[in-house]
Amino acid sequence: MESYGTILKRSREEKNIDRDTAARETSITVECIRGLEEEDTSVFPGEPYMVGFLRNYAEYLGVNPDTVMALYRSKAIQESPVPDGLFVKHKSSRFVPIVIGAAIFAVAAAALVILIISKSSHANKNGSVVVAQDMGSKTYELTDKPLEKRLFRGDKIVYPSEKGKIILTVSDTLTSFGLDTPVGTLRTDLAEEAELDVDGDAKGDIIVYVSDISSTDASRGAEVRMLVRRKDSDMLAIDENAIEDASQNSLSPQRHPQTVIFEDNRAYPFTVNASFRGPCEFRYRVDRKRSSENYFTNGEVVMMTANNGVRVWMSNGNTVKFTVIADTKSYDLEIGKAGQVLVEDIKWVRDSEGKYRLVVVELD
Repeated sequence: MESYGTILKRSREEKNIDRDTAARETSITVECIRGLEEEDTSVFPGEPYMVGFLRNYAEYLGVNPDTVMALYRSKAIQESPVPDGLFVKHKSSRFVPIVIGAAIFAVAAAALVILIISKSSHANKNGSVVVAQDMGSKTYELTDKPLEKRLFRGDKIVYPSEKGKIILTVSDTLTSFGLDTPVGTLRTDLAEEAELDVDGDAKGDIIVYVSDISSTDASRGAEVRMLVRRKDSDMLAIDENAIEDASQNSLSPQRHPQTVIFEDNRAYPFTVNASFRGPCEFRYRVDRKRSSENYFTNGEVVMMTANNGVRVWMSNGNTVKFTVIADTKSYDLEIGKAGQVLVEDIKWVRDSEGKYRLVVVELD
């Protein structure tokens, strides 16, 4: 049976379509089309991108998308590691004495370890047993430079706060990245950039971006980028001239491009309408609540109403048109480029003068 990549490539060649033409007509980049046809998943930031582009490309070529998806899933299962203990090798009977001897030795060793732990527990009445403390975990300290590592459960991050060092512990690497902090467990989703308040002062302390995390295997860890947030980058102090230039997207230089939509003396609920012009994998989160994700096609609409802010993530910026409605006024956001993966925040910010601005922030 042909693989899904072979079917896609053969279908494209039979129609005499080159990759550049396919990229232009599907809004999928040439590199991603190559990845689909050569079954190279490394060119995609994560599986949601891969799945969305695969279905879109199959429909474009007139290939049954369900058949292609089934072949992709089948290959993914075949390439998954076989769980330990699934296959049992039968030993010859002459090895039985050796196996029995090894089992006796293992039981004795286990008993010795239990005895040592027991004694250590009695020795420390506070219950802080330090036996085998995070044997496989690692500790990293945040500095003024970004920390880019694949982190695993149990790994610790040292955050240098103004009141002293704060220890953050990785608690989850399945589907979303979980970080245990003094204020509770904070989570960051795949392809999301989050500002985390780890000391409870209602201000962002570190910026976390998750570029890779598995939805089926927590042992793979998570590829994470962390950066200490500069305290002066939270709010913008903008003068009258800057406000006039905001509609032309010419705000003063900062870490992320920002566009001012509305300005007022107060913040109030606003609505974001996302209208889809083509196939797109789309995720959104309203007011830091649980995120929602789905695959949308031409003609579908998503309505999001927020008090503070909305974060949107899309696999193809050219297929989504956003309209922001606040206090009877509306604003159409600029449509992204074909094949462009976008993550944006639409939120209220308050400057040093107490004025509120509804801004669009394009994240990395």
